Amino acid sequence: MSHPITSAIRVLRQHKVEFEPYLYDYVERGGTSRSSTALGIDEHKVVKTLVFENDAKLPLIVLMHGDRQVSTKSLARHLGVKSITPCKPEVAEKWTGYVVGGTSPFGTRSQLPIFAERTILEQDRIWINGGKRGFLVAIAPQVLVDVLDAQPVDVAIEKDT
Repeated sequence: MSHPITSAIRVLRQHKVEFEPYLYDYVERGGTSRSSTALGIDEHKVVKTLVFENDAKLPLIVLMHGDRQVSTKSLARHLGVKSITPCKPEVAEKWTGYVVGGTSPFGTRSQLPIFAERTILEQDRIWINGGKRGFLVAIAPQVLVDVLDAQPVDVAIEKDT
């Protein structure tokens, strides 16, 4: 299957990471519910790349299961900062170089600290954005640690419905 060659794909190739590309029809604000349904995979195994900033306006990335959300209070406590808030889309795009909805933790414009929900690392395989809307790659979760130096955290809470 032909697939986009993004900054994320270049990083994966550079590190000789085995990956499987998956394309689907992107729907604005469809999120991981849409991608998991379109690809017929468990939403818990789809990992979203979320860009946050601390009270000093320093950005960071959190990798979270598609069917969970981040407890910003727990994350702030873990990092020893007053608060953590989601970045505005234009700020996230500035830091990562990716359009929101197509943000990958691989190949970001700026090197940002990356935190991964611990239980993601326990999966046998995960699907994560490949650097373009409507494009996921399946990889072994250990890649997040080996390539990105992702730090495990316990900050997941149930997703609001």
